Amino acid sequence: MTNFSSIIEQIGALLWGWPMIVLLLGTHLYLTIILRFPQRKIFTAIKLSVTKDKDGSGDVSQFGALATALAATIGTGNIVGVATAVALGGPGAVLWTWLTGVFGIATKYSEGLLAIKYRVKTSDGTMLGGPMYALERGLKMKWLAILFSIFTAIAAFGIGNTVQANSISMMIKETYNVSPWITGAIITFFTALVILFGVKGIAKVSGTLVPFMAVFYIIGCILILIMNSQYLGETFRLIFESAFSSKAAGGGFAGATVMMAARYGIARGLFSNESGLGSAPIVAAAAQTRNPVRQALVSSTGTFWDTVVVCALTGLVIVSSIIAYPEIDHTQGAALTKAAFGKLPVIGPIVLSVGILTFAFSTILGWSYYGEKAVEYLGGKKIIKWYRLAWIVATFFGSAVNLTLIWNIADSMNALMAIPNLIALLLLSGVLVKETKKYLWSGNLNMQDTEDIPVIKK
Repeated sequence: MTNFSSIIEQIGALLWGWPMIVLLLGTHLYLTIILRFPQRKIFTAIKLSVTKDKDGSGDVSQFGALATALAATIGTGNIVGVATAVALGGPGAVLWTWLTGVFGIATKYSEGLLAIKYRVKTSDGTMLGGPMYALERGLKMKWLAILFSIFTAIAAFGIGNTVQANSISMMIKETYNVSPWITGAIITFFTALVILFGVKGIAKVSGTLVPFMAVFYIIGCILILIMNSQYLGETFRLIFESAFSSKAAGGGFAGATVMMAARYGIARGLFSNESGLGSAPIVAAAAQTRNPVRQALVSSTGTFWDTVVVCALTGLVIVSSIIAYPEIDHTQGAALTKAAFGKLPVIGPIVLSVGILTFAFSTILGWSYYGEKAVEYLGGKKIIKWYRLAWIVATFFGSAVNLTLIWNIADSMNALMAIPNLIALLLLSGVLVKETKKYLWSGNLNMQDTEDIPVIKK
């Protein structure tokens, strides 16, 4: 078993190596250019995200779909993951993470557009979409759509379930000395309570939880930055110099070079915001929207909030705390995060605890929907109840068992998810340009899409 775990770990490291980073970042840049920098429309997109589209077809509101996507995307990676990038790549990793988010907005926009363009509906009116339908309907590659669905269904148990449940239980054990089994039972109960109501239940809870958790965490980060305000100038200088300097970073980061900063910063940014992974468009397809571009814009705000805002704030907190408190051990991501937030008396540990709790729990909810839709594509609605049961059981045991092997398998599945999705994005880039020209560049965002949504039997 040890050898098998080691092999899986090596496969994961290979899949998430430089080739994948170059492919993902290259796609971000390519889509940014051919779509004429859709990042420019981010404030229009934010406005659309909180506007109800009464003339649109779908299962949930645009905000509900965005909140569900954000629930799945904003997880422990935004807190511990950024600290790990800094620990391994130095302060410059923060800038590379941020840049990945900026360019990833174009990819998230493209994923949302294809999700609406190629979505279908069941006989009862339920919307279905995502990369599997873009691959099948747009490229006639059903075999690749099946592979994507398999990878998604498996990966969900790692990135979206057991790892998140484990993060909650370990945090509560360290902070309050509560048994992981007790915590696991509580998490499992509330997870089951929500997911049994399907996408509408998940969207409703996410719509309430996501704004609260994001605002609470952002305020906590700002308070820490105010406390470290005299070091912010040095923080920005160190981040920028470390991101582009060919010399090793200073401030105790003796082994961190620009290559390491880029590698870990880009990898963490890509993994955190999931732009290019193919997960978010699965729920984007359920949104009530009158045309593909409106939802594409709304979807793009997910990467903005996740990486351009939340990850950036976390990075500034981590680096400024290292400068302000040289005694902090910056070689371990989790310990570094705890130490940085612990410097803010009383409030800091609470912000960290609530942040991990809400971020991780919301991820469990969001990814349960992704996994369900993947297995529904493979075998129809009849197997969803069994997938939900497996999800609930995995949440409980994930809270208390060692997850090294599970994490490594899921890590590999995440990379394998991205490949079919990127193929769809690149080969359907002409469609992306055509739809963007029709609705966005021509100023027709309010135009109603007249194409009929195909009805399928499921």
